[in-house]
Amino acid sequence: MAVFCFHNNPSRKQNYYYYFQMGQKCIHCGEDCGKYPIMWLDKPFCCNGCKTVYQLLNENKLFSYYDMEDAPGIKIDTEDFGSKYAYLDNEEIKEKIFDFSEGDYKKVTLYIPSIHCSSCIWLLENLHTLNKGVTNSIVNFIKKEVSITFNEKEITLRRLVELLASIHYIPNITLERIDKSKTKKSNKQLILKMGVAGFAFGNTMLLSFPEYVKGTMGIEKEFEMVFGFLNLLFGIPVVFYSGSDYLLSAWKNLKHKIINIDMPIAIGILAIFLESSYEIISESGAGYMDSLTGFIFFLLVGKWYQAQTYQALSFERDYKSYFPVAVTKLENNKEQSILLENLQKGDYILVHNQELIPADAILQKGEASIDYSFVTGESKPIRKKVGDTLFAGGRQIGSSIELEVQTKVEQSQLTKLWNQNENTHANNSLSTIIDKVSKYFTITILSIATLTAFFWLIVDSAVALKAFTAVLIVACPCALALSIPFAYGNIMRIMGKRGFFLKNSEVIERLAKIDTIVFDKTGTITQNDDYKINYFGEPLEQEEKAQLKSLTRNSTHPLSVAIYKNFPDVEQTSVEEFRELPSRGLIGQFNKVKLKIGSEEFINKIIENKSDTSSTVFVSFNEKTKGYFKINTKYRNGLKDLIDELAIDFDLHLISGDNDSEKQNLSPLFKDEKKLHFNQSPQDKLEYIKTLQGKGKNVLMIGDGLNDAGALSASNASISIADNVYHFSPACDAILEANKFNRLTKLLKLSGSAIKVVKTSFILSFLYNVIGMYFAVTGMLSPIIAAILMPLSSVSVVAYVTLTTSMIAKRNSNK
Repeated sequence: MAVFCFHNNPSRKQNYYYYFQMGQKCIHCGEDCGKYPIMWLDKPFCCNGCKTVYQLLNENKLFSYYDMEDAPGIKIDTEDFGSKYAYLDNEEIKEKIFDFSEGDYKKVTLYIPSIHCSSCIWLLENLHTLNKGVTNSIVNFIKKEVSITFNEKEITLRRLVELLASIHYIPNITLERIDKSKTKKSNKQLILKMGVAGFAFGNTMLLSFPEYVKGTMGIEKEFEMVFGFLNLLFGIPVVFYSGSDYLLSAWKNLKHKIINIDMPIAIGILAIFLESSYEIISESGAGYMDSLTGFIFFLLVGKWYQAQTYQALSFERDYKSYFPVAVTKLENNKEQSILLENLQKGDYILVHNQELIPADAILQKGEASIDYSFVTGESKPIRKKVGDTLFAGGRQIGSSIELEVQTKVEQSQLTKLWNQNENTHANNSLSTIIDKVSKYFTITILSIATLTAFFWLIVDSAVALKAFTAVLIVACPCALALSIPFAYGNIMRIMGKRGFFLKNSEVIERLAKIDTIVFDKTGTITQNDDYKINYFGEPLEQEEKAQLKSLTRNSTHPLSVAIYKNFPDVEQTSVEEFRELPSRGLIGQFNKVKLKIGSEEFINKIIENKSDTSSTVFVSFNEKTKGYFKINTKYRNGLKDLIDELAIDFDLHLISGDNDSEKQNLSPLFKDEKKLHFNQSPQDKLEYIKTLQGKGKNVLMIGDGLNDAGALSASNASISIADNVYHFSPACDAILEANKFNRLTKLLKLSGSAIKVVKTSFILSFLYNVIGMYFAVTGMLSPIIAAILMPLSSVSVVAYVTLTTSMIAKRNSNK
């Protein structure tokens, strides 16, 4: 029923209409709006807070927030924050909270307990539309954390937190979290709850023993009553302390109209407890407190066992320890390549043009121009002088710089940054399918349990409660949800051991869908450390050799490295105004001498057709061509066999920024000359990838990350080839060690096998639920046995996917 009411406010000389409708729900949070909802654009709201959030989203065109869930928001308690968050203006506190701080750009990770659904994730990852000062925000749903990068000139930390609080995503900022001193408190709590439940279970079993063996004479009424009330006293702390996590989780989610996996368990616990309490208090029966305490005890044991099993099978630590970021260490005026994990505080390192700074360090020598877009999303370079601190994740733009490492190197920091810059791909992964299935799983189980209870109440009321509870407990989508992270996690760990490092688990699915592979040439299919170099032209003077060596030292391009190594005994000199032009060459200033090296077009403005198969690098001093280097590189070992293997299942292409001098050698390998493209600029490579995708191709780009970052980023999946000394490219989805290049076919097939294992585990999980449900519905399964089976099902599926992927990987390796 809808009623329009007229109200006159004489003080403001305005007329207001109130819209009244019984049972109207708030469009934002779903709460009952009461008799007089607050209306805006003909939409009802329960309070001004909800209306404010809706208006904010509406003004910023964030309509999709309401498409993901019905009434996804949380009821707002409007308040004037006043000085509540004033402490966040304190510089000392801010420095403790910031993960990153450089100039105006800051990064902070905040714990937000109220993150509860996909709409929350969507809104929090679109904070930049609510305030332009936010440049990037990423949600970790499992940890309920959001990492936010923002410009402090546009929005302060205090204002950022107030913005979050205004839409009721209130950060939990505590001293413990500020000091990063996380403890194992939650694990101790679980063990304590398990101890209480176990103690109560043992005693209730003892007290219930006479009930099971009382025979024909029974036990005295007084003892039966005393034992019953003792069982009740043991049951209360078990239910409301040991089982509190299940009850609270179900209640909190129910308040937000979410039915999660804890809901059936909570209903089962309360059903047994209330029924048992009624029987004991009314003296109509002995109740089922022994079953209840045993049920909760085994649930907690299963929870603990799962945690221990998952920790033992965890791939994250191993994966990070294998992550192969190499750096150039300076020691006794010599350069040596070492793995990042071996870098220590106090070491001096050399960072070349376009390379990432691996750890927080102090600039000791050189002109630093740092691009922090990898961290902040803002690509404007920041000038730094000797003595300034440089943060991990910054990219040097210009000549090489020497740094002194100041902090312990954490590979996980680069790994997180790598994942932060993930591209957006079609959201049709297996994980998405599981999320959709899990969403309706609990509702289906509740319906089956209710029907089962009604059936047994008619047939045999003594079985009804047991069957109802068993159905709620035995069915579990956990095995379904866990199969993907553990199958993919194990594959990532195995691939890491084999020199193939994936950005995240989603890459496995994308690699399995690939039908087209595009190769770069230099540094990808050619070896960087096996070449023959010759110089032709006017003889180089010693000073010119020094200038050449100094210029090429700043670049990590394979041809630059080859020229640099060609002058091992030549002293270096300082270079000014260094620039590296992708696919063209290098420029540097030495006092009054301008040195340029690069392609013939870059130096001479013309291209002459050459019949030889070498790469040519021209040299000019003050715009006068001096000569050129011919560099004969060798193809990587096993290239022909690899191309032949890949050609069976994939459409192969090659794009290169070099001239077509290698065309006659590559044509027999790739068969079709139309798929070989030379003299390609970075933009040309990018457009070529987009053209293939426009034809419906799923493209894998394989490059070295130097001149093809755009193409790597745009492709459906991308692999960067890594030699001992290499340029780490955040644009790629995976890194393949160069000496494992000939194993690429096997590694791609391993991705496909992982998908099959996951699908098989889905079937096993489904069969477990069907069989378990059958025994539960027919009343042949007790709640205690169901509580034991539920965690065992998850562990068995995890064990299956882990062992199966390991066996497949071993068989794949032996082929």
